[in-house]
Amino acid sequence: MAKFAVAGIVQVETIVRVDSIPVSYSPVINKPDTIFTNVGGDAYNERVALKALGDEVEFFSMVGKHDLRGIFWDEDFMGKSDYVFPVLDSTPAAVILYDDKRQQQIFEDIKDMRNVEFNLALFKEKIKDVDAVVLANANFCRPLASAAKEAGKLLAINFRGFSEEKMQYNEDYFEMADIIYVSDDNIVGSADEFVRKIADRYSARIIILGQGAAGLTIFSRKDDLLAHYKPVKTNEIVNTSGAGNSLFSCFLHCYVTTGDAVHAVKNALLFASYKIGFMGTSNGFLSEAELEHWYRLIWGAGK
Repeated sequence: MAKFAVAGIVQVETIVRVDSIPVSYSPVINKPDTIFTNVGGDAYNERVALKALGDEVEFFSMVGKHDLRGIFWDEDFMGKSDYVFPVLDSTPAAVILYDDKRQQQIFEDIKDMRNVEFNLALFKEKIKDVDAVVLANANFCRPLASAAKEAGKLLAINFRGFSEEKMQYNEDYFEMADIIYVSDDNIVGSADEFVRKIADRYSARIIILGQGAAGLTIFSRKDDLLAHYKPVKTNEIVNTSGAGNSLFSCFLHCYVTTGDAVHAVKNALLFASYKIGFMGTSNGFLSEAELEHWYRLIWGAGK
């Protein structure tokens, strides 16, 4: 078991199954079991995944001023180590369209989160005894990243919504991060070229490029490793939304507890594979015991 501090966006997510993307116009489409609404967001998903694996999590985020006693008011969401403040004009929201070809189109609205600062003193106090800090590249996380580095904490950053046009905006995050996760949706060039470029430019120990149905590419500086791993099969696919968050969370859980990047990435692949058999970005996470069981089935007894 490890202890993490996680900060980033919490949002209300509505996931809609459509016949194909782009969506053909029709004034009304009436289909049963095609719309699912729940709490999600990168940081919230990571929090739930890490807790499912048995880790302790100090969680930091913000929601709308009038929403804290709405869908967020339950014991699981508002635990004693969750610091979610109702300071936004309204809660961030997203609509995710997906089809049978695993294509997705996401409409996201983070409301006024870009303009609101988090309580830095509280964050500094609560990360004193954590093993690692996990952040999104949201604007309010920037001073939190600096505080984590000043405290000497292992810093992992999930570059949600990454595009190479935003590299300048994310420059300080890349420079501070010890572990980087990026999705390949908007990269230019091959996976190996992209990861090598990031590795040569910055000092991160680990870089993970999520590649969806193609698996992932990982760089480990300590192991002098640049390798591609194909996905594994554990579950029938229901919806792939949130797969990257689950993969990143499981990798961090295993890497922080073992220091073995290859072992961690194998676990992460099967953890994400199982998760996509469930609807909703924050559902379908294996426990540590279940993860070990699946690891033996897929990868064998050894590392």
